[in-house]
Amino acid sequence: MSQTEAAPLRRRTLLPLLATGLAAPVLLARSASAASTGASSGASPAATAAQTAAWESPRTLGSPSAKVVVNEWFSLTCTHCAHFSQTTFPEARKKLIETGKVRWVFRDFPLDKVALQAAQVARALPPDRYTAFVLALFADQDRWAFASGVNYAKALWQMAALAGMDRPTFDAAVGDTSLRTWILTQQDMAEKKWKIDATPSFVINGRMIAGEMSYDEFLKQLPSVT
Repeated sequence: MSQTEAAPLRRRTLLPLLATGLAAPVLLARSASAASTGASSGASPAATAAQTAAWESPRTLGSPSAKVVVNEWFSLTCTHCAHFSQTTFPEARKKLIETGKVRWVFRDFPLDKVALQAAQVARALPPDRYTAFVLALFADQDRWAFASGVNYAKALWQMAALAGMDRPTFDAAVGDTSLRTWILTQQDMAEKKWKIDATPSFVINGRMIAGEMSYDEFLKQLPSVT
């Protein structure tokens, strides 16, 4: 699929949700607990400052000394991002990242509150489990994000549990106001600095390109990686 055929998804601004409370973390955390237990479980555990700091730290793959740095801005509910992760990324990982030619930096750009909550949960996993979890979310996107009648909070919890997350950590991540605000602030900064308004978008050594593309098309966008 070519870059022109796979038009990237456009941003639906989340920042107003901060004011309206539509994505209030306490409500989301309680709904996740209720989905799992069938009833409200009351107050959820709060994230500690140390947890929040760890969850906001960079999520990367590849050598820190790589000459090419790819920042991928993605939304976990973006179908084009999911297709890229299953078609182009595995080859890029094998040929570029694992060979030390490229350092990959994952950047959250949630297009809706479902993607925002999923991003918070993903970041609450240890860094060495992050990539596998994100790829699993993309691979099962139709099941947890788009299936008819699906309770996405319950589905996220089930997948996080399979990845080794305990319930207190899950609830703390979903209810972490600071983490939520940090993700949205980073997203807003990317929109202003790089003019990003669609996913997937890539900033490669300071140059922004947008859209899903094949590995060969992606390779053409990189500086020399020989």
